[in-house]
Amino acid sequence: MKDERPPKHWPPAWPDVTDKKVLEALATVPRHLFVPPEYREDAYADIALPIGYGQTISQPYIVALMTQALRLTPESKVLEVGTGSGYQAAILAQITPHVWSIEALPELARAAQERLRGLGYSVEVKVGDGRLGWPEHAPYDGIIVTAAAAEVPPALIPQLKEGGRLVIPVGESAWDQVLWLIEKQTGGRLSAHWLADVRFVPLVAASPRLAEEEDPALNAIRQELRRVLQRHWWSPSSYEVFYR
Repeated sequence: MKDERPPKHWPPAWPDVTDKKVLEALATVPRHLFVPPEYREDAYADIALPIGYGQTISQPYIVALMTQALRLTPESKVLEVGTGSGYQAAILAQITPHVWSIEALPELARAAQERLRGLGYSVEVKVGDGRLGWPEHAPYDGIIVTAAAAEVPPALIPQLKEGGRLVIPVGESAWDQVLWLIEKQTGGRLSAHWLADVRFVPLVAASPRLAEEEDPALNAIRQELRRVLQRHWWSPSSYEVFYR
């Protein structure tokens, strides 16, 4: 059996993850406590692992990359869409105490809330459809989506502060997913930046399209987001659109 405790040199020295706060968070959070017992011997391998209900705990490198992209400070307010085991929420809570998390599966939400509380993290978890965000606590400095959406949920954009960052994997299948960083700049201008090609489980949703998403303003945001992400493929630079 492998030792469940973190190895001496954990996390690994990833060349593109340099934020000391992020690396310290990964070194501090006990990943083996967020993994089912049958997988704990691999808790500190740099791989995703099953957590039940068709979901996974993400690869540590991807957790680090996504967290770094948010550029968090201790004052940042963060929304996580897709609580899962609670591991990503714990990493966020090592950097800022202002973390809210939404999980579509009640069983995972309950277990994650208990786990996080037991470890001393004051993350608030609720059951819901993450595509709608959590407007009661908005605006957020950062929003992180931990499962792949077919499109960027437009309802998340108004919940970002100016200067806020959204990190999300987008793709209709496991073979065409891209991890995007979307920034909301002064005046509501949006910019999109490619971070990595990835493979996530699909974002669990109650239905293909929510009635709330049919609001004309959200449809306008949806169209702008599609345009900016599509245009990105034709040039190595990032593109900006205006969020109305």
